Amino acid sequence: MTPAELRDRLANSAAADGGWGYHAGQAGHLEPTCLAMAALGADIPRHEAVLKKALVFLASQSQPDGSYRLTRGRPQAAWPTAMVLFAKQTLNADAAERGKIATRLLTLEGKVVQQDPEVEDMLDINFELLGWPWAEDTFSWVEPTAWACLALRLAGQGGHPRVQEGLRLILDRAFATGGVNYGNRVVLGKPTEPIPGPTAVMLLALQGVEAPVIDATVGYLRMHAAKATDLEHLAWIKLALSLDTSDGATRDALPLIDGRIQEALAVELPRDGDLGCGPLRLAVAALALDTASRHPFRLTDTPVVGSGATLGSTRPPADPADFVEKAEAQSLGQKVKSKLFGFLMSGVSNLRRFPPSSAVHIARADDYDGDLLGVLTAQFAHFRPHLAVAGKRVVLKPNLVEYNRAKVINTDTRFVDAVIQLFKNEGAAEIVVAEGPGHWRNAGYLVNESGLGDVLRNHGVRFVDVNHDEPVKTPNLGRTTGLEYLYLSKTIVSADILVSLPKLKTHHWAGATLSLKNLFGTLPGICYGWPKNELHWRGIPNSIVDIACTHTPHLAIVDGIVGMQGDGPLNGTAKFLGALVMGLDLVAVDATCCRLMKLPAERIPTLVLAAAKQVGLLDEARIPQLGVSIASLAQAFEWPPHLDRILVAEATAS
Repeated sequence: MTPAELRDRLANSAAADGGWGYHAGQAGHLEPTCLAMAALGADIPRHEAVLKKALVFLASQSQPDGSYRLTRGRPQAAWPTAMVLFAKQTLNADAAERGKIATRLLTLEGKVVQQDPEVEDMLDINFELLGWPWAEDTFSWVEPTAWACLALRLAGQGGHPRVQEGLRLILDRAFATGGVNYGNRVVLGKPTEPIPGPTAVMLLALQGVEAPVIDATVGYLRMHAAKATDLEHLAWIKLALSLDTSDGATRDALPLIDGRIQEALAVELPRDGDLGCGPLRLAVAALALDTASRHPFRLTDTPVVGSGATLGSTRPPADPADFVEKAEAQSLGQKVKSKLFGFLMSGVSNLRRFPPSSAVHIARADDYDGDLLGVLTAQFAHFRPHLAVAGKRVVLKPNLVEYNRAKVINTDTRFVDAVIQLFKNEGAAEIVVAEGPGHWRNAGYLVNESGLGDVLRNHGVRFVDVNHDEPVKTPNLGRTTGLEYLYLSKTIVSADILVSLPKLKTHHWAGATLSLKNLFGTLPGICYGWPKNELHWRGIPNSIVDIACTHTPHLAIVDGIVGMQGDGPLNGTAKFLGALVMGLDLVAVDATCCRLMKLPAERIPTLVLAAAKQVGLLDEARIPQLGVSIASLAQAFEWPPHLDRILVAEATAS
């Protein structure tokens, strides 16, 4: 398909409001709109009417301070401001407005955070370098920093100290072997891995910078392109590599990448929903295939990147304890209103009713190729009186974090397959699988690589990428994070029945990651960024419990056939348990799973706090046990590193 054909298709996929959504049928969002405008800018006369409507949409999302934020989204999520400046620069539109945006963008900055002394020896990044955050009053991350530097350089602000420092931050986060992810090379002593998308944006921002890591990054992208099949990854790689064709290896790689992009388009264009070629992917593909004639990301300025060894050292670091939602210049009336709101929400939370049953069923399941449907059907018979499925819209929330063929990181696709069939047999009117990974933005890649995409297509079940779903502003009924509202996925909150499908794992910051921790993936990344680290800094137990109090799933089914022990949720080792655990009370389910792993359930902070907030029952004596006994399957799982530091004191727990 030619770039012109892709542009025509893109122009025809605009939403009624003039913008583009992340997928067909969605109202306009800023990021896909900006990328679509950049792509259509290759033929302005042909698409002039569409572009004019797009500019009107952008204007509807502008703020008086010069920033751009989705008006129906989280007000603090100002990260699209840089992309709007980029789009307007590529079209040479609204010169006065571009100056206003650039001025505001230069004032947006991430927080400098005081390192936690317990982990400061386990991280290797310079916290004093300031870049740009996903959301105001949070921390600097690679992708929003790269976009800000790129847009500001295009706008003639490349010499500004903020841009210079931002470029240094990107270099600081890069791997010596090439590439970046969203922020950290090492977490808790374990190396992380680069990700193609942010790595490509890194190269776009660092044009003209000379550093060994640049050559290494080019090599990383060439290597990844040689085996990649994902359209979005391939398109971003092409955009980054095509900036400099001075070496033969890159010149030889580019036509091969074009061929792979065409192959990926042939697969994705016929697909519907979030596993098809939505406007964002279509726009990036059009841009990538057109680089020979036009490259809107190309910079002509000369970057100034010094060592910056002392830059930022005089800034007072922010204490994580002060990390609460910003209330700008609140009047006395607003403060009183906020206090009253908090009091009322706490009252609502305290009136919370426990689930209709706190019984937990443990079933023996020896392997994933056995009769999982039969096991699940027998289990569900105990809960059917409390959970009528027939005619209902069921949303399944698996745990999909990263894909690594050699590790048991995610909910097993064979288990998800059996759960889908269970709810089909129960008469569900519609079944949707929804997930918002915190580590990878490109959920389509994870779904397809893991094999989950094949399962969904075989069943005719839609996948919804929660990270790019419509956000729903919801009063925070937990009130333990300092946030008055949570922004949840529309797909999640509109479900008649929401089911948490976690993988049974230990977790180095939470102790265990089960059906409650799985709820992190119900908050859109467009509101909280990637890797949703803001929720970590507000307190993992606090964030989990706030989400659970605000929108509690109706059922949990835990994939415990093969779990993970040790340094979970990514770097632990596989451990066979041979269990499926089901229940309506997520606290009771997770406490039972901890007891199966011989972890001290009464001392796991999330469970203690959730029980205190009446999300469910923790006391083993009060949890009716169905199926096989805990004792018959329990095995000692290796504790995650430093678990003893986070456990609630025994005296407190009792």
